Amino acid sequence: MTRLESMLEGTPYVAYLYGYPHKTAYRPLTPALPLEDVWAKERRDALFLYLHVPFCEMRCGFCNLFTAAGPREDVVAAWLAALKREARRVKDALGPSTFARAAIGGGTPTLLDVAGLETVFDLAAELGVDPRDVPMSVEVSPETVDAAKVALLKARGVDRVSMGVQSFLEAEVAAVKRPQKTAQVEATLDLLRSAGFPTLNLDLIYGIEGQTVETFQHSLEAALRYAPEELYLYPLYVRPLTFLGKKSRAWDDLRLSLYRTGRDFLLSRGYTQVSMRMFRAAHAPAARGAVYRCQEDGMVGLGVGARSYAGAVHYSSEYAVASREVRGIIQAYVERDAASFGEVRYGFVLDAAEQRHRHLVLSLLAEGVDPGVYRQRFGTEAKADFPMLAELEAHGLARDVDGVFQLTAAGVERSDLIGPWLDSEAVRARMAEYAWR
Repeated sequence: MTRLESMLEGTPYVAYLYGYPHKTAYRPLTPALPLEDVWAKERRDALFLYLHVPFCEMRCGFCNLFTAAGPREDVVAAWLAALKREARRVKDALGPSTFARAAIGGGTPTLLDVAGLETVFDLAAELGVDPRDVPMSVEVSPETVDAAKVALLKARGVDRVSMGVQSFLEAEVAAVKRPQKTAQVEATLDLLRSAGFPTLNLDLIYGIEGQTVETFQHSLEAALRYAPEELYLYPLYVRPLTFLGKKSRAWDDLRLSLYRTGRDFLLSRGYTQVSMRMFRAAHAPAARGAVYRCQEDGMVGLGVGARSYAGAVHYSSEYAVASREVRGIIQAYVERDAASFGEVRYGFVLDAAEQRHRHLVLSLLAEGVDPGVYRQRFGTEAKADFPMLAELEAHGLARDVDGVFQLTAAGVERSDLIGPWLDSEAVRARMAEYAWR
């Protein structure tokens, strides 16, 4: 039995792969790498700027993002001061650069007050990102966004706002330790829609304890009342050190039935499935600005908890989930001086084989692997470099469509199995050795 066949006999929910390699494969870099050297040979004409706000009003029971709940005002002020030092040092290191996309995430960016949000936008502008010219997405939450903050986002030119609703039923969000009132969610959605943002994205979770096909259908129908241009459907994962992870119970695989319910419902309402999680409405606006391809173009992350992707080096601050560890990492960040932000201290160096791996994984889980693009970039053939792809085809999980190797419907719904299956042996070994903190 092959490794893939063995994995197919188990759960399709192994791990969510949104980047390669996974952050648990990162390690201290000794010696530290000069920031200028990391970016010296990289294209800088279509970058992604990501600003991470590592604060939330509360931490949901499923959350393993890098965030601290309920920060003191002096901590937020010190973080903003450190963010300015980092942004200006990064700008110096990058030199002439152009950004194709930008996002402010977290955490919860709208936990910041209006002045704090203005500061973050001003720093983005210093790097050359004006949301009126560069598509920008901002995460919001019903507990922290208000009319003044919405007006600021609109005035700055933000064209996409995203909110994690998770469920429109209070009993279900309570089950994942999120004390959220549906009336407040609906009022926030009314506010966002009335502001006229071109793209509203909503996140829903399936697999919550007590959730059924009928209750998930209720949340889907409630979401569509607001005609979101994008919807993300996330399976619930119980991760180490989260509130749910400490409950020591397994979550059943009703998730697959719920996924299919959500997929079929959204397809019947005219949405297009972009990936396992992402669905786009027919009325969604066309993408604007320069083309950004995550397989090929870099990402500049600012703020403790953000990750940056140069072609050969991926780097970030250290990662943690436990609140004490997160607070310690944030404190170390705010104490850094400008010169120290010119050093890359923690990350993963991708050799030629890992760069091929990354291109393959991110392509396959999205639009598919274009052999011509792969050949032009690496000078070799994807299927020759990765003979394991034949296994996907043999099991009906992928096939050639107009010359592009794409996942089938059966493959898409197993994206969270196929992604980890494609990890290199070196990455798997590092992830297995990682000590959660």
